[in-house]
Amino acid sequence: MNFKQVKNGEEILLIPVPCSYHDCIELARSDYYRYTGKIVSFWRLWLATFRNPCFKFSFWLRLSAYPGCFYRFCRLMQYRYARKYGLQISPKTAIGYGLYIGHGFGTIVNPTAVIGNNVNLSQFTTIGSNHGQAAVIGNNVYVGPSVCLVEAVHIGSDVSIGAGAVVTKDIPQGMTAAGVPARVIGVNKHGNYIGRRWKLSAAI
Repeated sequence: MNFKQVKNGEEILLIPVPCSYHDCIELARSDYYRYTGKIVSFWRLWLATFRNPCFKFSFWLRLSAYPGCFYRFCRLMQYRYARKYGLQISPKTAIGYGLYIGHGFGTIVNPTAVIGNNVNLSQFTTIGSNHGQAAVIGNNVYVGPSVCLVEAVHIGSDVSIGAGAVVTKDIPQGMTAAGVPARVIGVNKHGNYIGRRWKLSAAI
């Protein structure tokens, strides 16, 4: 596994870049851990795609991130479930370990966005840009339902964003933000929203 360094305000995010299907499976395994707290074999991961629609999408999204011999098949499966569940997240998007998609429906992420490790994306989330660069999201971030992240905002690690917020400015690390437009309303006391975190020390 290679790692891409992304500057997010004053912090540096390490985003995994898969170099093989083994790396892709490791990323899928980290996503599954966020749902269940279990580390399982590839075959159990595959069986889990029949039970959990959100993980099903994540599984094929992860396998589509590597341009290997199965790329076209994996990309076809990812596209199929993207259309079925309304989850528009490109395999080209830089996504860290432990992505959790809650109530997967109507989530749109611009390919230029950067999503850190152990991030929760809720239903009807939009991470968009009309000017070439979307948001950079830190580690351990909770994005509530119907949140819009507008253009190249920087979301610090350990942040919670309340439902329906429209984020047009950077949010500092460790804060809670809400409202339209979003503003900081206090220190983040909702860290338990990011359950079953993938241990980065074991991966990096």
